Order: sequence, then C-alpha cells, then structure tokens
Amino acid sequence: MVGLALAVALAAAPLAGCGEEPVAPLPVRQPAPSSPAGPATSPPNPTPAPSPPPSVAATTAATTAAAPTRPIAPPPTRPGRPSTAPTTGRPTGTPPAACLGAVRYDLVLAETELALFRSLCLATGGVLRIQGIGPGEVTVDREDLVVSNYEAGVVDIRFVRPGTVEVRIPQNGVTYPVVVVVR
Repeated sequence: MVGLALAVALAAAPLAGCGEEPVAPLPVRQPAPSSPAGPATSPPNPTPAPSPPPSVAATTAATTAAAPTRPIAPPPTRPGRPSTAPTTGRPTGTPPAACLGAVRYDLVLAETELALFRSLCLATGGVLRIQGIGPGEVTVDREDLVVSNYEAGVVDIRFVRPGTVEVRIPQNGVTYPVVVVVR
C-alpha cells in the first residue's frame, strides 16, 4: 500500500510545478482546402487562436531561450579502469584474428568447392575433419606436425605442433592443396 501511494506521489510531482496559471492551447493552422478538379476558392477566414496570458508567454519564451544546446560528449572514463576502445596495433605473440584457435573445422566435401578453399589457420590442437572421403586418399606433406585418423568416410587431422602443413585432398580426379598454418 505504501508503494502505491509513493508511485502516485511521484507521478503527480511533475504537475505540482505548474501552479495555478491557466494553460493556453497551441495555435493550430487550418488545413487548406484541396479540390483538384474544382475552381480555386479563397481560404475561409480562420479564427485567430487565443493569445496566452502575458505571464505564460513570457515564461515560455524565457524557457525556450534559456535551453542551452550542447554537443553530445562521449561518456567519461574512470581512472584505473582499462579502456575498451579498439586498438590499431596488435600485441606481439598473439595469433591474428583470422586464426580460429584449437577448434574442429568440419570440411564436408559434398558441400564445399575445394578450388575456392585454399588455406586455413588453426592453433595447436585444432582438428581438420574432412567428411566424405575414402581411406588413404588425404595426404599431408609434414607427417611430424599432425596425427591423422580415418573412420567411416571421415578423416580427422589433428595438428600437434606449430608450423605449416599442406593437406592434399583428391576430388573428381583433381588433387586440391589446402595450406594449414598452425600457430
């Protein structure tokens, strides 16, 4: 019950500043008659809008003139907090944004145009999973950097050391090389 009374009091607070002064209606312009096919007619005599009492007009003009305009500034930063603004440089030793990390990348041969798939960047521990290929068809040029496994038409190539590995995938009589950079 107390919360309801407080909500009513807060809702009425902006109205309390109006006082007992009368409120004048806004001036309204009569719409011009539009008759595309008829003859031009003179506009009817609009009734002039009542002018507000001098105290309300002076208050409105003073309020309008006193409202300063200021540019929107960025929010202030607090000392001791790190900035979230983007940096132009990249700290040394971190992989580029295009490198995926230690994830499994699924390459479905039935849905992928291998002529367009040229390179990939993974972190150490990442896996390239090639789906829809026969046993012994996929080869790599650096056996010391990978561990591969074949099962049921799927080849998993896990990259265990950093370096560059060329994975060769045959499809329709053409062998496509995919360069995998391992960070």
